Amino acid sequence: MRPSQPQKRIAELIKTIKEHDHRYYVLDDPILADAEYDALLKELSGLETRYPQFKSPFSPTQRVGAQVSGDLPAVVHRVKMLSLDNTYSPDEIRAWHTRVSKGLEGEAFTMTVEPKVDGVSCSLMYEGGVLVMAATRGDGVTGEDITHNARVIRCIPLRLEGDVARVLEVRGEVYMDKADLSALNRLRKEQGEVLFANPRNAAAGSLKLLDPAVSAGRRLKFFVHSFGLLEGGKPYADQWQFLSKVEKYGLPVNPHNRLCRHIDDVFTFCDELYHRRAAMVYEVDGVVVKVNGLGQQARLGMTLKSPRWAVAFKFPAHQATTIVKDITIQVGRTGVLTPVAELKPVALAGVTISRATLHNFDEIRRLGVAAGDRVLLERAGDVIPKIVKVVAKLSSSGGITAPKTCPSCKGRIVKEKAEDVAYRCVNPACPQQVERGLIHFAGREAMDIEGLGEAVVVQLVAKGLVKDVAGLYRLTKNDLLGLELFAGKKADNLLAAIAASKKKPLSRFLFGLGVDHVGQKAALVLAGRFKDLRSLMAAKEEGLQTVEEIGPVIARSVVEFFKSARTKRLVRSLEATGVNFKEPRAMPAGDRLKGKKFVFTGELNGITRPQAQKMVEAQGALVMSSVSKTTDYVVAGDSPGSKLDKAVQLGISLLDQKQFEEMAHG
Repeated sequence: MRPSQPQKRIAELIKTIKEHDHRYYVLDDPILADAEYDALLKELSGLETRYPQFKSPFSPTQRVGAQVSGDLPAVVHRVKMLSLDNTYSPDEIRAWHTRVSKGLEGEAFTMTVEPKVDGVSCSLMYEGGVLVMAATRGDGVTGEDITHNARVIRCIPLRLEGDVARVLEVRGEVYMDKADLSALNRLRKEQGEVLFANPRNAAAGSLKLLDPAVSAGRRLKFFVHSFGLLEGGKPYADQWQFLSKVEKYGLPVNPHNRLCRHIDDVFTFCDELYHRRAAMVYEVDGVVVKVNGLGQQARLGMTLKSPRWAVAFKFPAHQATTIVKDITIQVGRTGVLTPVAELKPVALAGVTISRATLHNFDEIRRLGVAAGDRVLLERAGDVIPKIVKVVAKLSSSGGITAPKTCPSCKGRIVKEKAEDVAYRCVNPACPQQVERGLIHFAGREAMDIEGLGEAVVVQLVAKGLVKDVAGLYRLTKNDLLGLELFAGKKADNLLAAIAASKKKPLSRFLFGLGVDHVGQKAALVLAGRFKDLRSLMAAKEEGLQTVEEIGPVIARSVVEFFKSARTKRLVRSLEATGVNFKEPRAMPAGDRLKGKKFVFTGELNGITRPQAQKMVEAQGALVMSSVSKTTDYVVAGDSPGSKLDKAVQLGISLLDQKQFEEMAHG
């Protein structure tokens, strides 16, 4: 390679990656698969290492800098960052509109209406088109320097495109997608850390981290919504022109923004957004209405804290308060005890909530909650109810502690390690453990036994008809007819579903057994490697660790599970009933799905998004980040976002998790 070629190739890669970053993070319209993008970034990093003299400060590889030491430096805003007055009803919006009209002496005006994203205010300062400073709002006068963390937010350009003013300060909202918040909280829960209550809480905590490498892993995003300073450039005529201009500079602008001429148009937008927000990938808690003309904004002026030309309309909160009637304890399939708050029923986000998990006994101590207290309840992501805090301590009790014996079987309770938060019942015959194990075994992601729900399982265990999963395959029609609400047809259907489950592949059976630390992905990997159960049972810990993606924790758990006398008896019993112990051989990698484009939306059960992507990439498929006419399949998990709506509009083939796994495994 001649000396001029590395420099040329580095410049080409920087330009190409920057274009793809813009399509991915700003336009949400990528044309490159993740693996192809990673290959470009890897090539660029390699060239910059070999030829450091050609490394650019604006290279995508230079976003993550050194860790900040000490406290974050203070930043005095050159133009005060104001907060908005809130309104909560159409009447209050009309009253604001009337005040604006009066302030403009009846002059006609248009309005911009923008989604109020649940995030954290942030200011970006560009000089000569280069990002030189990012700061939090703080008290409006003084914020904190978070430049090191803003640089790792990939939708924030380090250098703007086009003819930019000498000095341009833009303001906007740093936020986190719902799915990214859920993934972050799952990780924090595994590590025993306090969970983030909402996206705003997560974004605020991430921006104040001293180590940008940690912040980079949080997948923060940003939308511009206003500007604070403009020097050496042509003034903007109105807010709509400003948003259009900065979008051309490469800054991200919310695509749902709308220009309205009449107040009724504002209400129409609010209604549309309110009904659409559950499907949006980020949390929206209202709208912001602004007088569009900047000259008119100047005439209206501001109060001490808020502009008169803008107002926020807050949607009804997805929070409510209620009374904790009792705290009960559930025993899971692995024996882990989980405290659950039994609540006085309360309506929240369209459903009635009567219970919420408290996760563990450390969480009870952290919240300081006890039966009788009034608590603030929230539906996280519009799905899972959780207690945020105690708002009124009405009980004299300090809460409950872990019991000494199991509430289900009176068996012994242990806490295996001092640092563990989990208490566990060690009796494998514990009725609640058996119930939860059967429900897991019959679940859609495992043996998929339709009709074997919780109500049926509870009766089967209570009557002594089933003591383990092998007992399911010995059930008779007469056994089922003795259960409540069972007639001949229902009994026949359940028996047929149980019989059909015998043919499920080893991977599903292995997941259904409920081996500690063996989720769907690990079950797929192990079944794919060993092909039959007996071979897996004979494997040693060292051999298991040679399997890709199987670490020492899973390896040890598998060996311990299968060396137990109880497991060996269970396997012999299942084998006698004719349950399949083999995994079908997949077609060679790269053959079946070569060139097919997949998009994922929503959360998959028992498997992470990256793991699911690798499953189809191994068969030659391409994984895209947004839906387009060229998409072949959209895989929809729980709580899918707007990608599902777009797929339906375009007529793209939809796959649920079961269909996806069947396709991925051949």
